[in-house]
Amino acid sequence: MCRRMNLLSESTSKVLTVKMTRTETIDFHTASGPKPGAMRWNHLINPQCVTLAEEKAAITNVWGKVNVEETGGEALGRLLVVYPWTQRFFDSFGNLSSASAILGNPKIKAHGKKVLTSLGEAVKNLDNLKATFSKLSELHCDKLHVDPENFRLLGNVLVVVLAIHFGKEFTPEVHAAWQKLVTGVASALAHKYH
Repeated sequence: MCRRMNLLSESTSKVLTVKMTRTETIDFHTASGPKPGAMRWNHLINPQCVTLAEEKAAITNVWGKVNVEETGGEALGRLLVVYPWTQRFFDSFGNLSSASAILGNPKIKAHGKKVLTSLGEAVKNLDNLKATFSKLSELHCDKLHVDPENFRLLGNVLVVVLAIHFGKEFTPEVHAAWQKLVTGVASALAHKYH
């Protein structure tokens, strides 16, 4: 399946035909055919793909400094506070009546650590997220019946927590790389949903 769209080239004032393939790769073509040395912008079109060496380095650099227990507990706790409807999946975790109860809950902290530990597998397998999370996707879909939107929400909350923890070190480029990663993980976790 290919999708085509036309773009006006600012430098040549010519219309370029853009061919988008299944992998969301762009090949630029002029009216006379493919442009020599056509650019491939897979990393810009498919945000779930962490493809650039710089992005991979940014992710692994930050990951190497992450306190999994602290950051995981905070991210999951914030998810449950900011998006209270997600609490329904944690009924057996005890007191979730307030932000302080949630953030101080040892079961939330332990599960947050477990979640972030599995994210470490994503950092190790950036090129194969679907396979990495296949079993977790099946578990969350078939047994736990977790709304797949929650994966996206948790990823976004995690990015906020990382930005808080790393401050100026969490540059826009690092942020963009992590956003691609959490988007890719959310997509991989939602893969088994029908």
